Amino acid sequence: MNIQRIALVGGSGFVGRHLARHLHNRGYMCRIVSRRPHRLHEMGSIVEGVAADPFDRTQLTAAFGGCDAVINLVGILNSGGKQRSFRRVHVDLVENLVAAAHDAGVTRLLHMSALNADQSSGSSQYLRTKGEGENRAHTLGRPSIAVTSLRPSVIFGPDDGFLNRFATLLKIPGPMPLACPDAVLAPVYIGDVVCAFGNALEDRTTFGRRYDLCGPHSYTLRQLVEFIAAHTGHHKWIVGMPDWASRLQAAVLQYAPGKPFTPDNYQSLRTPSVCKQDGLAALGVEATSLENAGARILCGEGHLARLSRLRRLNQR
Repeated sequence: MNIQRIALVGGSGFVGRHLARHLHNRGYMCRIVSRRPHRLHEMGSIVEGVAADPFDRTQLTAAFGGCDAVINLVGILNSGGKQRSFRRVHVDLVENLVAAAHDAGVTRLLHMSALNADQSSGSSQYLRTKGEGENRAHTLGRPSIAVTSLRPSVIFGPDDGFLNRFATLLKIPGPMPLACPDAVLAPVYIGDVVCAFGNALEDRTTFGRRYDLCGPHSYTLRQLVEFIAAHTGHHKWIVGMPDWASRLQAAVLQYAPGKPFTPDNYQSLRTPSVCKQDGLAALGVEATSLENAGARILCGEGHLARLSRLRRLNQR
C-alpha cells in the first residue's frame, strides 16, 4: 500500500491539528475536510483545507477525490439535539463517510473510536454509539476498504480539554467539589496517539484490528486533579463528592452553558478507562508518562510558548 494523500475528517480539532502536523512531518499530504476550512489558518501551508458537509455523501465523495486514505476523528462528548445527537455524529456520519470512501475509491480508513466503546454496553450513550459506529466502520468497509480502529483513553497535551479544563477550574476561589473522585483513567499523551496513527497507516498487519491506547499508569480522578493542582501552584481543598451528589451535580450542570458535566458523562466515568491490552506497544510506540509530559505542559508552557511552538511546527 502506497499512501500519499490523506483526508482527515474532524481534522480541525485537538487531535486533528496534532495529527496533521505529525503526518506532514512524515511526508504525507494532508487534506482537512471541514465545514469551515477558513478556521485552519493557524496550520499554515502544511494542510489543504476543503469545505464539505460530512453528512452530505456527494460533498464528502468529492472531498475524498484523489486521496489514498481517510482518517475519521469526529466525536462529541455531549449530545445537543437532533442535529448534534450521539447517534447522528457517531453512527450516521460513519455510515456516510464509509459510503463516500467507497464512491471515491479510497481503500484505507483509520477510525478514532474510544476506549470501552461497546454498542451492547448498558452504560453511557456516548460509549454505546461509539461502539456501534466503530462496528459499522469495520462491517461496511468490507471488502474493499481496510479499516483499523484506535481507541484512546482520555488524551492529554499542550492544548487539550482535559488538563487545561481542570487547571482553569482550580483557579476558582474556595474548595473544589469533585464528582466521581474514584473514577479510574489512564491518560494517554497526544504525541503517542498521533504516532500510533502514523505507524498503523500503511502496516497491513493492522488491517481489521482495533487498538486500545492508554498511558503507562492509571489514576483516580482525584489523583489527577491533585497532580494538576500541584503543578499549577494551586493549593486547593478538593472535596470528593459521594455518588448521589455526583449524580445530582450532573443533573443540574447538563443545563449550564457548555454542558460541563452531564448524566451521560457520569455514566461514562463509571467504567474504568484503562486498557486490557497495550495497543501502543503493539503499534511500536513507547507510552509517555503523565509525570513527564503532563508536568512539562502544566509548568512550562504558557499561551505564548504554545503559539511559538505552533509557529515553529508550521514552518517545518
